Amino acid sequence: MPTLTRFLLGAAALLSSFGACAQTARPSLTGDWNGALGPIDFILHLTDPAAGPRTATLDIPAQNAKGLPLQFTAPGDSVYLRLAQPEARFAGRRSADGQQLLGEWQQGLRAFPLTLARGAANAKPALRRPQTPQPPFPYQLADITFRNEKAGVTLAGTYTVPADKSPFPAVVLLTGSGPEDRNETIFGHQPFAVLADYLTRRGVAVLRFDDRGVGQSGGTQQNMTSADYATDAQAALAWLRAQPGIRKNQVGVLGHSEGGTAAIGAAIQPAGPDFLVLLAAPGIPGDELIVQQSLALTRLQTTDAAQLAAVEKQQRAMTQIIQKTADDAQARAQLTALYNPTNAPEIKAALEPQLATMVSPFYRHLLADRPAQTLAKVRCPVLALGGSKDLQVPATRNLAATAAALKAGGNRDATTKELPGLNHLFQTATTGGIGEYGIIEETFSPAALQLIADWIGQHTNK
Repeated sequence: MPTLTRFLLGAAALLSSFGACAQTARPSLTGDWNGALGPIDFILHLTDPAAGPRTATLDIPAQNAKGLPLQFTAPGDSVYLRLAQPEARFAGRRSADGQQLLGEWQQGLRAFPLTLARGAANAKPALRRPQTPQPPFPYQLADITFRNEKAGVTLAGTYTVPADKSPFPAVVLLTGSGPEDRNETIFGHQPFAVLADYLTRRGVAVLRFDDRGVGQSGGTQQNMTSADYATDAQAALAWLRAQPGIRKNQVGVLGHSEGGTAAIGAAIQPAGPDFLVLLAAPGIPGDELIVQQSLALTRLQTTDAAQLAAVEKQQRAMTQIIQKTADDAQARAQLTALYNPTNAPEIKAALEPQLATMVSPFYRHLLADRPAQTLAKVRCPVLALGGSKDLQVPATRNLAATAAALKAGGNRDATTKELPGLNHLFQTATTGGIGEYGIIEETFSPAALQLIADWIGQHTNK
């Protein structure tokens, strides 16, 4: 389910709310259950016999997925459903009337609120995504491959070239965290397809590509960090500069979220980009970013000072354990004690996918990231944008830190701007919550698109 493995969030502090329950008789859960993450419907088929093993399968019609096997346990009022590939889990509880399962869908480091209701799902109208580009296109478009020799992987992407007379400036697009396709597809939105279309129509050649192990690209995401992603960006830059009709000294990189971190990494290497566009890119230390993400998302659910303080305390304890404990097994043991002090087996099982991610090279690298140090080495022009309703990379603090680091390094051509009303995806949003991403019809704010294109045009004489 690639569309659900997207933007980086801190570890789910809410896991501890699913405590141990007494093993008492409960009505059978056998039957069909349905719920939705944004516009993506989940249909579950549960078999809960009085004796014998429980079984369950999952259908996701929007992704043509049917009969995905789930591990199913239901101690007391709690219900746990685990998907092996990709690794994900539902952790919830029965409602008082037994007609709903109230909980969270946990995947990677993200937790999405999810309510499952007994019965078949109602038919939903087709998603409206009016900005998604449709052919015919007034520019050239080609599927291409290029090689990252350093990593030994071949990456596949889409190259769009203006129909005007060359030469053209060009830009590489880098997606956010997790396995992403070239269009950065999420909940039916294709923000990078929209962005590439807009820029190409404005006279900029664009290369967007599938992440390692996604779509047509080779390699794997296993043990990959933003430093590895930066080498993919370098390979993409070299490929672009080798194309006919491209201005070799006007080739830039645009990175979204973790893609921004990779873009910065590429910018401080030899033959780096000639300009840099950072969209919702971290500017504060990685361990602090995780804490601020968690607090921002928790504030959507509560304003209670005690609860917010508890979340912050737990998140800071988590980051300290990982940073101070190099041995994965020891770190996992300490994290288990932090999130499951009662050693409840069902919570321990629910924690497993989270623990695996939290001790991964990717997460350790994230926590150790110090953007102030790398940004200070960036010499090319920089545009850094953030949305005022971004809860994943909160704009005010991250943009201020980005501006300060660039200034400290002597960069005299840096523009930072917080865009009102936009979320992490640069959609016009109400709360900025993740649950809105799929509900909003807008894929990418037209004002943000124009700002990006105007800035690139100013810096490439277009």
